Amino acid sequence: MRRLGGLPIGVFDSGVGGLTVLRALRREMPSERLLYFGDTARVPYGTKSKETVTRYALEVAAFLEGRGVKHLVVACNSATALALPALRRAARVPVTGVIEPAVRAARRAARDGVVGVIGTEATVASGAYQEAWTKSGGRGRVVSAACPLFVPLVEEGWWDTEVTRAVARVYLRPLLKARPRALILGCTHYPLLKPVLSRCAGPKVALIDSGSETAAEVRLELESRGLLRRAGRGTEGFFVTDGPERFKRLAHRFLGHAADPRVVRFEG
Repeated sequence: MRRLGGLPIGVFDSGVGGLTVLRALRREMPSERLLYFGDTARVPYGTKSKETVTRYALEVAAFLEGRGVKHLVVACNSATALALPALRRAARVPVTGVIEPAVRAARRAARDGVVGVIGTEATVASGAYQEAWTKSGGRGRVVSAACPLFVPLVEEGWWDTEVTRAVARVYLRPLLKARPRALILGCTHYPLLKPVLSRCAGPKVALIDSGSETAAEVRLELESRGLLRRAGRGTEGFFVTDGPERFKRLAHRFLGHAADPRVVRFEG
């Protein structure tokens, strides 16, 4: 069991947004080895069919399993919404997505009140959060808003500018009329906008960061299996399918330190 505990955690996303989940995992488990895979040649997943996203996700998961990971984290809302059941059937290790942990945290924060969800157009259209809310036994109402400009603003580094604040006000105004008690940040880019979103939503609305909630659940899962690495220096490795230089620039912006990815090519 000790040997298995030394294996890395695999984390994957369609691009760079999942680096916020990687950052949360590092905060939660400083001694763990982390392997991150960004499928940058095929980003975004959100515009593609369920069948295509599932095929891509299974390819990436198989690659990471081939690197000997002890746990898989799907740090992508689209892949979680569309491919999680298939991943759990196919994988030889436990798989955690970003939707269920966020919904559980929202239930604790909102009780039976209104919960807001913001995400990409594809995530909102999928109804994945509403479905997870219903399955979890949540009785409050779920209201959603698509915020398509947030991702390019984050990747441009415009995290707290007047433009970003104005866009946030426009996106959140209709949703806030429902008086939500909690607001799920349903895209892995969005935690970087927390200061803007918090001011816009107000102090009575709890912001639910899916990355932080996922990291906390992964830690508990590893502890329960006796696989948590408690000592030693944590390490990180990075893989992409295209654009390593752009990934380097954005990774430094997201993580605050350098990331030197290796390029992996898939057939088709």
